[in-house]
Amino acid sequence: MKYEKLAGSDLEVSVIAFGAWAAGGWMWGSTDRNEAIKAIQAAYAEGVTTIDTAPIYGQGTSEEIVGQAIKGNSRDKVQILTKFGMRWDLPKGDFAMHSKDNSGKDIDVYKYAGKESVIYECEQSLRRLGTDYIDLLQIHWPDSTTPIEETFEAVATLIEQGKVRYAGVCNYDVSQMEEAQKVCNIISNQVPYSMVKREIEEEVVPFCLVQGKSILAYSPMERGLLTGKLKSGHQFAEGDHRAQNKFFTDEFITKTNAFLQKIKPIADEKNATLSQLVLNWTVNRPGITVALAGARNAEQSISNAKAMHFELSEEEINFINDELEKI
Repeated sequence: MKYEKLAGSDLEVSVIAFGAWAAGGWMWGSTDRNEAIKAIQAAYAEGVTTIDTAPIYGQGTSEEIVGQAIKGNSRDKVQILTKFGMRWDLPKGDFAMHSKDNSGKDIDVYKYAGKESVIYECEQSLRRLGTDYIDLLQIHWPDSTTPIEETFEAVATLIEQGKVRYAGVCNYDVSQMEEAQKVCNIISNQVPYSMVKREIEEEVVPFCLVQGKSILAYSPMERGLLTGKLKSGHQFAEGDHRAQNKFFTDEFITKTNAFLQKIKPIADEKNATLSQLVLNWTVNRPGITVALAGARNAEQSISNAKAMHFELSEEEINFINDELEKI
């Protein structure tokens, strides 16, 4: 495994991090707690020390699973990244979506980051995670109803109290990052990024490179699309959000698989899987510090961790980039 410090901090993270959204079950068609715990522990055994979760993932389930998985480990050997700002228990802020919890009960989700809510959510996260501090606390989505200044004054207070080490953002554009930085030192932005979703290269990546902010790339496998295992006509389980996503149309799956077959010889030469090749390419992109890789079981976790067991040459990276342009 490779490790990097998040820009402007002494927080050293594994460049492949365990993304615990799917572990929470919500929007992924349920979860198996025991398998999820084993997945996190298997990742840790392979050198993945960084775990990214959020309260909304299973409405607390993911954080509880993370807490159980790391119990007994030296706390300073693991970096816990979690979030705030998505409430399913408080109808306040920007309405985000109608959804169902893991039991099938209807819930309404709101993006809300008022000061009292930030403090409350942090306390709940600490309890579920079974820890007394969070390494990186990130706002999950922008909330247009609350001034950014108010939100990050609350985060700054939590840092002063020792409950949070560093502050980050998720899904923020450049102007929002600049606003937050006026109040609190922001060390990272967690944003969607994959071979087929590269919009952040236009503004966010250049800004972060100049300002010294790290980028945590989520959904680098584009929620399973870039594994090459999905075929046109795939039927997703009930409650799986991918069924309605544009990347999972038969046409796009077919085009993507054709691209993956073209780059497969590189993976074969490295004795690697396509997934490992995709993850390795991701962390080699300018400005990207961490790739968040989800896993539902130990086998997937181990495979993700081994993505850093080989090097890509400049020639190989250029070939992949050229083929990407043809999709």
